[in-house]
Amino acid sequence: MEYNLADLFESVVDVVPDREALLYVDHPGTGTERRLTYAELDAAANRIAHHLIGAGLRPGEHLGLHLYNGIEYLQTVLGALKARLVPVNVNYRYVEEELVYLYRDADLAALVFDGEFDERVAAASVQAPALRHLVRVGSAAAPPGLEAVPFAEADASGSPARGFEPRSADDQFIIYTGGTTGMPKGVMWRQEDLFFSGLGGGAPTGEPVRSPHELSERVAAGGDGITFFPTPPLMHGTSTLTAFIGFNFGQRVVVHRKFAPEEVLRTIEREKVTSVSLVGDAMLRPLIDALNGPLRGTDCSSLFSVSSSGAIMSDSVRAEFQALVPTVMLLNNFGSSESGFNGTATADSGPERGFRVQVNARTAVLDPATHEPVAPGEVGRIAQRGHVPLGYYNDPVKTADTFFRKGDERWVLLGDMATVDAEGIVTVLGRGSQCINTGGEKVYPEEVEQALKSHPDVYDALVAGVPDERWGSRVAAVLELREGAPALDLDAVQAHCRTRLAGYKIPRALVLTDRIQRSPSGKADYRWAKAVAAAEG
Repeated sequence: MEYNLADLFESVVDVVPDREALLYVDHPGTGTERRLTYAELDAAANRIAHHLIGAGLRPGEHLGLHLYNGIEYLQTVLGALKARLVPVNVNYRYVEEELVYLYRDADLAALVFDGEFDERVAAASVQAPALRHLVRVGSAAAPPGLEAVPFAEADASGSPARGFEPRSADDQFIIYTGGTTGMPKGVMWRQEDLFFSGLGGGAPTGEPVRSPHELSERVAAGGDGITFFPTPPLMHGTSTLTAFIGFNFGQRVVVHRKFAPEEVLRTIEREKVTSVSLVGDAMLRPLIDALNGPLRGTDCSSLFSVSSSGAIMSDSVRAEFQALVPTVMLLNNFGSSESGFNGTATADSGPERGFRVQVNARTAVLDPATHEPVAPGEVGRIAQRGHVPLGYYNDPVKTADTFFRKGDERWVLLGDMATVDAEGIVTVLGRGSQCINTGGEKVYPEEVEQALKSHPDVYDALVAGVPDERWGSRVAAVLELREGAPALDLDAVQAHCRTRLAGYKIPRALVLTDRIQRSPSGKADYRWAKAVAAAEG
């Protein structure tokens, strides 16, 4: 047995077969739900794996998952891993042109998709010559001309038994980036590396396992009672990894088809959820609104932790939630598709001191030119060594720019700029690609956004640079105000920011919008923000 995700999952199934593994709520509020034990989920994954093998798919070929959250998503990921296929996440918001790019770039040989995307899949799949097998989720019939096997038929046709060929720690898992700053890239992980960097080696908050067999031994020796609830879409890599962390603990995982704040809270109360993962203020604020409104009095006392990755839970929003759920631990985690988990924000992290992170021993801040550690206070790029990806699929140029060897170790150089202090605390400044150069000074949007969100009338904020004849670029703020809040003008925004930011970081332009555009997972859409700010002049 190796550090292979399917092997590890099966080892857990064998020691807790009757324990509940997965609760899926289809349409929140209707009571439609499905529950699977570990043995039932294992058998379901075996069935879809045998169907895919029977359809002629070979080890190493790529399988796309173009799906909303559901049993089918996790069943298919596990089935792909069992069959030694490479699962590839597909952003379900993509339109035809973007899908054609991803289907081709990822060399998809098979696709499991939701019937709600029939039109887009039909248009894009015929332009992806490597794609030869489609499986469609949904009870309604497929439209004429779209040849796809119904998922229910595929599920019924496969054997529930295992009987697969030996697997390897070198088997791959590909996570496509969100593409909010450019075209998405496929991050190629060896499963052993992903297990240790993305899944904490079976113990994200403790000591990693020392052998593959130790994972199931720990599960057998422990109890149950922990419920993990990844609320973002599973096509967002962090959510799928959160589900696998739950499986590696032999605990229960809850998923909803879509994020519905009031139903999230009802599920937390009814199922005694202990751990919720989300993406920043875009998901935490609606929970606060529900707890202050129609869900006032909901019992969230079971919650031990709420963690965010991909976007920061700002200080003001965290304080609001903490007042409503005093016992919960709120964690701003830092990581990426290219590095897995790097660390967690310190207690004094915030607008005044910056986004300060206690990083793990494998993370450093390096000079991007020399790959040497920067001196305390100097700006460099965050990097990670050891269990890192193999590179970007189908992109040797970007792979060479991002991944390198130093001595006997492999490294990945992230796009995040940062400084490090004498105690090793890293202050994350922001993505270098989003840095605004105004009169020679560098401004990172995330820092300004934190200051803006601390204003009591601001519901959400994005910051972008717009052209300026004198300074090259100027800082522009795009704000969504709280419902019923009075309109803010630029003078009021600047006055608020002056108490928290250096003068050159203060917004020089302001756009008010009815709604900030973000990805389904809550990540910032900076291309949209830049376009909106530029259009307003």
